[in-house]
Formats: sequence, C-alpha cells, structure tokens
Amino acid sequence: MTTEANPKIRGSFFAKVLALLVVFSIAFSSCNEDDSEQAPTQSIVALAQGNAQLTTLVAALTKYPDLVSTLSGTGTFTVFAPTNTAFAGLLSAIGQTSLDDIPESVLKSVLQYHVVSSAAVLSTQLTNGDVTTAGGEKISVNITSGVKLNSTVNVVTADVRATNGVVHVVDAVLVPPTVVPVVGTIVAPAYFNKNFSTLVAAVVQAGLLPTLLSPTNQLTLFAPTNAAFTAAGITALPPNTAQGNATLTSILTYHVISGAAEVKAADIASGPSSATTLGGKIYLSKGTAGVFINGTSKVTTADVQASNGIVHVIDRTLMPPAKTIAEIVVENTTASSPQFTQLLAALARTEGQGADDLLAAVSASTGELTVFAPTDAAFQTLYTSLEVANVDEIPLATLIAVLKKHVVGARRFSTDLVSGTVPTLNGDVTVNTTNLTVVGGSGTAAKLQATLLNIHAKNGVIHVIDQVLLP
Repeated sequence: MTTEANPKIRGSFFAKVLALLVVFSIAFSSCNEDDSEQAPTQSIVALAQGNAQLTTLVAALTKYPDLVSTLSGTGTFTVFAPTNTAFAGLLSAIGQTSLDDIPESVLKSVLQYHVVSSAAVLSTQLTNGDVTTAGGEKISVNITSGVKLNSTVNVVTADVRATNGVVHVVDAVLVPPTVVPVVGTIVAPAYFNKNFSTLVAAVVQAGLLPTLLSPTNQLTLFAPTNAAFTAAGITALPPNTAQGNATLTSILTYHVISGAAEVKAADIASGPSSATTLGGKIYLSKGTAGVFINGTSKVTTADVQASNGIVHVIDRTLMPPAKTIAEIVVENTTASSPQFTQLLAALARTEGQGADDLLAAVSASTGELTVFAPTDAAFQTLYTSLEVANVDEIPLATLIAVLKKHVVGARRFSTDLVSGTVPTLNGDVTVNTTNLTVVGGSGTAAKLQATLLNIHAKNGVIHVIDQVLLP
C-alpha cells in the first residue's frame, strides 16, 4: 500500500530548499563583487598619478622615463611614496626651492632609494631589519609601533595595491645613507644644486669631500658656479691623474678657509684685506659694489649657513698665482703676440743697483707690490718724446725714477682703487676709477686696460697701462 506525502509537508520542504538556494546565490554574488573591488587595476605609476598628495613624486618620476616605464610595467615592486609635504620638507632641508634645482643624478638616486624591486611586500609581511633598495642601499625597518623607516620616517598609508606591486605612503623623503653626511654641511648648497655640478665633480675627483664634511673646524667655502669655472677659463677638469689631481687640489683648497669660526660677510673689513686659505692667501676688497676676491671674483650670494661653516657663492673660480711679476713679464715677451719686451729691458738695467734693483724686487717669490705695466707701444711713445732710440739711451737715474713711478709698495687690485692719489715708490700718482686713468707728474693720463687688470702674481698684481708715467 502506497501512502501519498502530505501536500503541506512537501510544500514546506521545497520552500526551504528554495530559500537556501537564494541565500547561497546572494552570498556567492557578494563574494564575487568583493573580489572585483579588491583586485588592483592600476600600475604603481597610475596610482600615483591619481593621488593628489603625490603630485610632486609624479613630477620627479617624469624626469626619468626609464623609471616611469619600469614602475608602469610588469613586476613585483614595493614603493615607499613620499607625499608633497614630504618633498617640501626635503627641499627646505637642502636649501633648494624646486626639484628642478637638484642634479638629475642626485634626484634619481633618491627616487631609487624608495623602490624595492625584489618583491611586493605588504606591511603585515615587514619585519624588523634592513631591506635593499633598487639603488643597492638599505632601508632600516622597525615595526614595533607602526611601520618606521630609518628611525624617523613613518608609513602613513600602507598596502595600496597595484597591478605590479604595493605602495606605502610615507611622511618624509628617505635620504640614501651615502647622501646623509652631506645634508646640512657646506657641501650641501653645491651638492644639491645642478649649477654647481663642476665644483662637486672636482671635489669628488680630488678626494676632498671628507675635508669639506669635517665637523672639526668651522669652514668658509667660496663656492664657484659652473659659469664661474668657465669665466676662469676652466672648461674641463684636469685629467684624473696624480698630477691632474694635484692641480685640482691646489685650486679647490684655495677656496676654503678653516678655523675656529667661519668668516661671514660682516666679518670682512671694508677696503683691502687678506685671508689665508688652505691653499694660500687671498685678497679681499669690500666696498659699495660688494665683496671681491683677487680683484676679479665677486661674492654674489653671501652667508649661506651650514652645520660646519658658511658658504659664499662667487662668479669666477679663484686661481692661485703660480708666477712672480718678473716671470709673468718674461712669459709675455715670448708669447705669440709679444708684450713687455721694453719693460723687461728697463727692469734689467736696474739689476745690481742695491735698493734700486727693481728687477730683484719683482722677481722675489714673496712680496706685496702693484705694478702699472706700460705696453711696448707706450715705451715707443716715450722714446719718441725723449728723442732716444731705446731704453739704453735713457740715463740710468732717470730710468729708475721713471720705473719707481710705476710701482706701489702694496698689493692693490682694481677693486681696491678709489679715485684720488696713490703713493708709489717715487711720489704719488692720481687714479680716476670713472675713466680708468692713472696720471703721473707730467700730467699725461695713462689708460688702464680694462681687460688686462688684476694679473695676479705670487708677489703682487699687474695692471697694464698704455702710457709711461713720468715723475
């Protein structure tokens, strides 16, 4: 005998099955929707481009198409992304106003220090210790209280997933360990500014970086720009050889004063003065036009303060003198366009005359002289006026008196000269800085040659003039 199931019981059973199917369907659909929302759809670069807090980072990356290409492509990267505020903090710390000021090689090394190329590591996978970045330098990680990098940098937004890795937003720019010692020192204004790339390359080649980073003494650095090297005739660094680097060292140390205190602009006395650098003595002229060094280099930006001293930017690289006044005169007599042949002949006639031996004075390895040096044409004009053929026909006493009129017993660069009288070894001459003339006792105005001023010698300075000064 068959018994038909109760219709009410059968209806209740099917209703329950249907309800369960609906629940399972909704749950499955919900899971699929969650998976769809969590699956990354953008690369690391695309994520950064869409974040208003990372616009500076994006601007920095776009300077390096290779980095953009790498972080836009396939791979498993971890990127610590500094915010705009973080980059502003970096610029303030290094004394720059824009990322465009920073040498591209330096900025790229900083950016690479924020990338781990070996794996995409979530914050939950980080452990205390070091991670190696794309540039080969290490970041110290501490997860004791949140995620802290290199002891001071905090991860403020973690685990932003991308198709090719993960991004952790940080509140400060990570500075590579090789760069950290430079920050805040007298090297920093040059190191982080592309207008000083020649100076930085020269310091590195010469091996002087440790000297300039030393905290032992307070240093004063006169820092030439790239244009300043060109103005001094240096368009390429000397060869990276022992001799080339010795030359480079002599030039660079000539820009550094080391002592118990740095030399600020206010510490420089008005008028002519001198200071001793690591490479020898420099001569300063301070007046209404500013501060000049050795007559031709001007301080364009003064008193850039640093942790171990102060920096003054200059517009012409300082060149330590290598020859005496006499050696410069002799060198010019054998140049392709000879000059000073008559001046040399005149000086030679004073040789052996005791106190009047001017050749000995201008030949000494040390001294503080200024010589107004007449050209050969100036002497020819003198010979004509005296109706003589050459310097040998001028009485010796007269010749000595004339030559002494051209020698000042102190080193005076053009920037030290003011309109008025200047004492020479034989009375005063009158200088007019407006029209660049020097007048002797005869009243004849000798023109100072603007392009031939401040020829720096070990024992003084030469200014070329176009007339012979007479007592």
